[in-house]
This record gives sequence, C-alpha cells and structure tokens, in this order.
Amino acid sequence: MSEQLPPSARPDTHEVFNQAPSLAGHNLYAGDHALRDAVRHFGGHWAEDDLQRYGEVCGRPEMIQRGYDANEFKPIFESHDRVGNRVDLVRYHPAYHQLMQLALSEGLHSAPWTDPGPGAHVARAAKYYLHCQLEAGHGCPVTMTFASVPSIRLAPRLAEEWLPKITARSYDPSNRPYTEKAQLTIGMAMTEKQGGSDVRANTTTAAPVGDDSYELTGHKWFTSAPMCDAFLMLAQSPKGLSCFLVPRWRPDGSKNPIQVQRLKNKAGNVSNASSEIELRGALGWLVGEEGRGVNAIIEMVATTRFDCMIGSAGGQRQAVVQAVHHAAHRSAFGRPLIEQPLMQNVLADLQLEVEGSVAMTMRMARAMDHPDSEHERMLMRLGAAVGKYWICKRTPHHAYEAMECLGGNGVIENFITARLYRDAPINAIWEGSGNIQALDVLRAIGKTPAILNHWFDELSESAGADPSLDKAIRSLRKQLTDRDQIEYRARHLVDQMALTMQAHLLVQGGNSAVAEAFIASRLLPRSAHNTGTLPRGVDLERLVERGDPGRG
Repeated sequence: MSEQLPPSARPDTHEVFNQAPSLAGHNLYAGDHALRDAVRHFGGHWAEDDLQRYGEVCGRPEMIQRGYDANEFKPIFESHDRVGNRVDLVRYHPAYHQLMQLALSEGLHSAPWTDPGPGAHVARAAKYYLHCQLEAGHGCPVTMTFASVPSIRLAPRLAEEWLPKITARSYDPSNRPYTEKAQLTIGMAMTEKQGGSDVRANTTTAAPVGDDSYELTGHKWFTSAPMCDAFLMLAQSPKGLSCFLVPRWRPDGSKNPIQVQRLKNKAGNVSNASSEIELRGALGWLVGEEGRGVNAIIEMVATTRFDCMIGSAGGQRQAVVQAVHHAAHRSAFGRPLIEQPLMQNVLADLQLEVEGSVAMTMRMARAMDHPDSEHERMLMRLGAAVGKYWICKRTPHHAYEAMECLGGNGVIENFITARLYRDAPINAIWEGSGNIQALDVLRAIGKTPAILNHWFDELSESAGADPSLDKAIRSLRKQLTDRDQIEYRARHLVDQMALTMQAHLLVQGGNSAVAEAFIASRLLPRSAHNTGTLPRGVDLERLVERGDPGRG
C-alpha cells in the first residue's frame, strides 16, 4: 500500500484567478452617464439627490440577492386549502414580496399621480429604470397598478373608493377582502385564447345586475399577477365590448368566483406568476361607457407599453454593466479584454444602444409630464408605440451579445446575464407584439394625419446638425407619404422612425461623441449590422467609459 499524503502535502490542483469579482455595492445611478444626462435634459434634475440615494440602494448586495432568490424559487399555485375550500392562492418567495415592498414604498406605482408636477414622470421613470435592474418579474403588478389609474378615473364612484388605496405607499400581500386592506394592487386581464391581441374577438360575457354591476362569465388566457386585488377586464356586454373592474373578493367578504386554472410555465419572467383564469359569474363594475371598453382601457395599455420601454432600457443597461465589468477584470492573450480593440468595439456598440433607448424613454416621460400640450400628447401617442416596438425588440439580441462577452459564464444561471437573456423577449411580446405596435403606428397616422407633423416638428429641432441625419429624416418623410403596400412595409417604417428620433435626441443631448457614433453606426448604409461592427473613427474609449459602472 502506498503511503497516503497528509492534506498539507497534497498538491493544489488549481487556484481561482483571472475571474471577475461579483459586481455589488456600486451606485447604479452614479455610474450611469446616459441616465444622468437624460434626467437633467428632460426636466428631472430636481430629483437627482433622491436618484443618487436610490442608485445606492439598488446596488446593495442584499438587494441583488433578492432578485436571484425571487427567480430561483418560483411561485406555487394552490387551488384549495387543506380541507377542500377553493382558495386560488399563489405563494411567492419572501424575496418577491420584499422587492414589491421596496417598489411600492418608493412610489413606483403612484408618484406622478399623487405628486404631479414638472418632471414627475421623468423622475419616476428614472427610478423605475434603476429598480428593474434588480429583477424584472415583480415589475408586472407594479406597472399594472400604476397604469390602472387613468382608466379607473373614468368611473368616479370607483375612483373615490379605490384610488386612495391603489396609490398608497405600502404593500399588503395578504389574501383577504379589499375592504380590509390599506393598499391595493391592480392587474389586467384582456387576452383570450381565441383572440390574443384581437380583443374584439373576446367571448367573455358581462350580464348587468344593476347599479353598474355585472356578472362576468368566460375565460382569460393570460392573467399575470393573479394575486392582485382587482383586475381591469374586457367583456361583451349588451352594448358591446366593455371594461370592468373585477375584484378578487366581493364587498360582502365572500370570494369572487375568479378561478385560477393553472400557472404558465414560462421561459422567462419566472418570478411573476402568469395564469389562466375562469370567470364563473364574477362580480365586476363598469369602467367608462358601456360598449366603449377599448377606449376605457387604452390609457392603461399605453402606460404599460411605456413601462415596457423603461424595463427593456433598464435590462440593456444591466447587460452593459455586466459586460464592461467582466471585460475590465478578465485578461486574454496577454492583456485585459477591455483594452482589446475588438472587445472595445462590442462594448461601445452595446452602450450606444443604451444611449438611444434611454434618450427616447426619457423624452416620452417628459411628454407624459405635459398632458395639456397637444404636441406632447401627439408625440406620446406615436412614441409609445414606436419606442415599445424598437427598444423592446432590440433587447433580446443586445442581451445575447452582452452574455457572449462573459463567455461560458454568461449562460450560467447564477450569473445575471442568463436571466437578462431569458427575460428580454417578454416586453417585446406582451402588451402588443411587434406587428401590433407597427400597425398601431399606421392606425394613429391614418386616424389623425396631423400627428406626423408633430413627429417631424420634433425632429426639425436638429435640422442642420448632421447631414446624414437630415438625409435620413427626408427619406423617412418620403417613405411615409408613399401609401403603396404600407402595411407590408410597416416594420421598416417604424424602424426608421425610431432611429431618426433617437439620433435627434442624442444630438440634442449635446454629447457629440455619442451622437456622431450613433448616426455613423445606425443611419449610414453599412454592409453588416452585427454588434461590434462600429465604423472607424468612433470614440470607443469615451463610449466604454460611459458604460462603466465604476466611472461615476
């Protein structure tokens, strides 16, 4: 028998080196040059101190860990209690509730409604952009609660009772009647299996029972956050498709017959429970005019689409943060990755995407801050659809490219890039997929042709700043006047609307290195369009610095 070596004499097989340390303990706002520039430019400068504070909160290790925990431990559905009573209960990991508590205590669901004023939507959007980098799934009920307010205001009696609790800065996840709670969350249930985005094909019915009350019977194919206290739903009433507020509990304390059939097993957004539900004579109250349900709920839909822009822009930012951090701490072929020209090209290109996304998102937030301005209303009407289409659709590939910067580590679930990649398609698909957004742009232009004047009036502010931008805007105007096969060309048109608007906003932002690189890489004809194919002459160092979380 060979003599066994004592542990101290055994050779080390390896030591861990040339690996990036975990990124935590940094200030998400202080290191985000694109966000800070946009906040100041679009009227949110008064909120800088609060955003600096919240950027530090969102960078804390314990907050980051909550995002991981909420995704690792998925929601669990219990249809009945242990003795057979129907409860339709979804149980979440405590980390999910902690993130919800944080979001609602910060007013991410209500601040512009309770404290309106110049820059209120800009400040809220910036804070939400920071918050969503912790974890995306719980943002669904936060957004729906926020977006429900304009629609519920159409029903004054409901608004008087419900809005003080909806906008309260607290969080009560208990499964009990809304009459017993001080804070309420609101969901939305429109999609049915036979209709999808075509909500006029909905088959759920609503029978009047008096006093603006109805009984709803039917199904909903996608109902996210089924533990919300009430839902805005569309159903066919005697006068046509109408909007209703449907509570989970009746006013008398009995359970409203909204029965969860199952939870969806999703590829991403897994911390957020998404369900199929059956309505078996569920009580609901009319919101807006009977037969005009789409008009009643459209404000909620537009606001949720805007939050999709925020969430996808935040996802892009977190992807860049991880890629730059990794490249700064990883060496290959004798030198740090961040010093290698091709990697700099990739990182700079990823950051340019963030620059455009943040600028467009914050510009639309400023439009929301001025609802009495026709120009701002018209800009938001198109901008919500254009921005939701473009920013959300660009995010999945952006997440993949950032993941690739980490190599094999990027696809491992305990690296956040894997989660960012799984979550990235959600905002592009939900609240109206790409085709729906592109067609909505055409619908808005067809209904109100003058809306295009406001779009081009906005772009005209950058006239003469760059000949390539001027040329792209002239081309866009010509393409939009050509009605031949316009529906077939809708995606291309919206692509160009988004790119020219982003380029204009970056020109107006005043950072020439960013604006020139964006125009050169996005507007000029190029033979290749993969990430990391920026043309020569771009200020790579400046762009990578703007993406570096440590360069506050």
